[in-house]
Amino acid sequence: MDSLGSDVNPSEGLQKSTARTVAANRPSGWHNRGMRLWLARGSEVPIREQVVTQIVLGILSDELPPGTRLPSTREVARRFRIHANTVSAAYGQLEREGWLEVRRGSGVYVRRKPQQAKVSASVELDRLILTFLRAARQTGVSLGEVRGRVRHWLTLQPPDHFLVVEPNPELREIVMAEIAPALKMPVRGCSLEEAANNSTGAVPLVLPSKAEMAARALPPDKELLVLRVNSAPASLAKWLPAPKDALVGIASRSEQFVLAARTMLIAAGFDPEAILVRDARERRWKDGLSQAKAVVCDAVTAKELPKSCKAICFPIVAESSLAELRKHEEFLHSLR
Repeated sequence: MDSLGSDVNPSEGLQKSTARTVAANRPSGWHNRGMRLWLARGSEVPIREQVVTQIVLGILSDELPPGTRLPSTREVARRFRIHANTVSAAYGQLEREGWLEVRRGSGVYVRRKPQQAKVSASVELDRLILTFLRAARQTGVSLGEVRGRVRHWLTLQPPDHFLVVEPNPELREIVMAEIAPALKMPVRGCSLEEAANNSTGAVPLVLPSKAEMAARALPPDKELLVLRVNSAPASLAKWLPAPKDALVGIASRSEQFVLAARTMLIAAGFDPEAILVRDARERRWKDGLSQAKAVVCDAVTAKELPKSCKAICFPIVAESSLAELRKHEEFLHSLR
């Protein structure tokens, strides 16, 4: 594999060294940070594509800021002993895609305002890998250590279920009931004390208020996903303004849900005296609810309300969080 590692001024030609860098000049006074290129001969990835991808990554990572001048096709071709047409084709593609501009008689430059419409998934992945490798290098981690840890993670069996870590059993049941219908993988739950022993093969999930406690309870190498909570004002919007003298019920097994629901109803203008509160853990909690114009409830209680009651189910977990969980699930499926 040929590599470019040392800074090179295009106006002075490409300097020789074991680690060779294709660098590009900016106007005087600019500090040349250089760009690294690695070209693997005999790879299934064509040389042209290797050049294109690495230059795009250099631009995206700010190693090649707008206005940077790149070495000429002849300089790159001579340094790497590849055909000048290959380099020319790479530059041409980058120019068409809006990354570079050719100034006649001056050279090839990174566009000051790149006009690319979108970045391919492969380039996005390469950018993430580049950021990871750079961070590892800055912390003093060797390439051998990186390879070893990556191999370790790739050999691990992907998680096969989600785990809601929540100390309150009633709230935990509600969150699970909201998440489960949106996903294909099983959804289980546990307390903070049970988290460490139940996290094997799981993707732990937690509400924002318990994130720090859950992180301490889980093994240090366990990824923890923090759920976003639904916006109460957004949920209430379609029920406002509050009707005068309307009896409204609140029913839930969770004291936290009841407290939050009552608070936001009062804040929205509902009369506190006209709010009927029911603890769904009690034996006769349904009594009198049929008199209410509507009953604010959670996902679990909504299924148990009398048919005569109009249920207004307020979700705790935001839809955007459910969408992210679905994407995470798809990613895990691709690893199998």
